[in-house]
Amino acid sequence: MKWLLPLAIVLLGVPGFACAQADSEMFTVYLARHAEKNLSPENLDDPPLSFCGGQRAEALARILREVKLERVFSTPFQRTRDTALPSASAHGLEIEDYDPADLDGFSTELLKNQQNALVIGHSNTTAVLAGLLIGEAGEEFEEDEYDRLYLVTVAGAQNQLILLDQAFRCDGW
Repeated sequence: MKWLLPLAIVLLGVPGFACAQADSEMFTVYLARHAEKNLSPENLDDPPLSFCGGQRAEALARILREVKLERVFSTPFQRTRDTALPSASAHGLEIEDYDPADLDGFSTELLKNQQNALVIGHSNTTAVLAGLLIGEAGEEFEEDEYDRLYLVTVAGAQNQLILLDQAFRCDGW
């Protein structure tokens, strides 16, 4: 899978990262895994974000601040919703839940909607959904990977995936 090779780019300060999209049929779906979670024994069922996870969620919102997001989607878990919240708030959008067990149906919905969207998922769903959006197989990734940001740009019948490595360092370490 040639598109799984990471393209290391420092997004902050890259001129033209959030280009205007003139063609009404052109849209981008941004996909990321939830940020680092707090695994204390009292919240193992639905953990919130850790301190660094909260910082990563804020960093993602800064990366996407100039993007014209029209929708923000999250699975119905606290860690995914908390990751999506800063970006949704910055764009004045509500977070919409999607079912991670129905990625085929959700990918069809995203393509049909033709809107710029942020999708926050999990290590076992994010790359799979990105693959479905471009018509290729996507694979789960490691439980300790949080740096991936997938951009699936759709222009007419062409779907292109770019995988970015978010340059993030937690201030709390």
